[in-house]
Amino acid sequence: MDIQTIGIVGAGQMGNGIAHVMALAGYRVLLTDVSQDALDNALAIIRKNLDRQVSREKIGQSDKDAALDRMTTTLKLSDLGRSDLVIEAATERETVKQAIFEDLLPHLKQDTILTSNTSSISITRLASRTDRPEKFMGFHFMNPVPVMSLVELIRGIATSKETYDSCLKVVESLGKTAASAEDFPGFIVNRILMPMINEAVYTLYEGVGSVLSIDQSMKLGANHPMGPLELADFIGLDTCLAIMNVLHDGLADTKYRPCPLLTKYVEAGWLGRKSGRGFYDYRGDEPVPTR
Repeated sequence: MDIQTIGIVGAGQMGNGIAHVMALAGYRVLLTDVSQDALDNALAIIRKNLDRQVSREKIGQSDKDAALDRMTTTLKLSDLGRSDLVIEAATERETVKQAIFEDLLPHLKQDTILTSNTSSISITRLASRTDRPEKFMGFHFMNPVPVMSLVELIRGIATSKETYDSCLKVVESLGKTAASAEDFPGFIVNRILMPMINEAVYTLYEGVGSVLSIDQSMKLGANHPMGPLELADFIGLDTCLAIMNVLHDGLADTKYRPCPLLTKYVEAGWLGRKSGRGFYDYRGDEPVPTR
């Protein structure tokens, strides 16, 4: 299938990043959200990020202008029905995603491909609630989307080769690399990354090290660009907890049990950078460890 128009559901951190790279690659993009403020904020972030690319001479001013011209926003989910490819990038809750697909289905073209940017939820299960499981797959971008070069492509049990090939072609057109993952909880990246973050939280919880010593140890001792607790704050502690719960429930192995301290931080609303506090406090000029 020749994909030209891409609908994106959700204008948050992932949604606006996906819209950015798609429009820059030449696709017509239709971005939707339930909030006009969210759409306005997304466009402002996209403009800022495009301006940064222009200033660093990674793209030209004409590339930026053309990308913005290809982008349209709407509050009506039904408007995405004319898209060739839909990428759902809503919050990481299965009930929310299922409701979105249910509302979208009556408006879709017969050959529209449906995908989810989920980081851990079963593609097969999401697909089974639609009228096109063979045209459904996981399209998992890494954060921040304009910077990270990997995209996980996850086939559900019914996903057709044609659907996979069409999505692979899109990934390649973005100048990114596709990793093919089987449909098991967490796929590849989060199956490996989240237990590491969870173990770092356990290390803090058990008093083995402080926030700073844990992050410094992994940055200087394992050459990681960010410490695991710093990275958890960047991702969002609520997202980390949701993925650990998916791993724990889906694989039924106690090694994936979320650390009680991670749960406590989420219950407190300390979700990381986006809420101002997590394992670090971001409300001052410099991040300060909270433990």
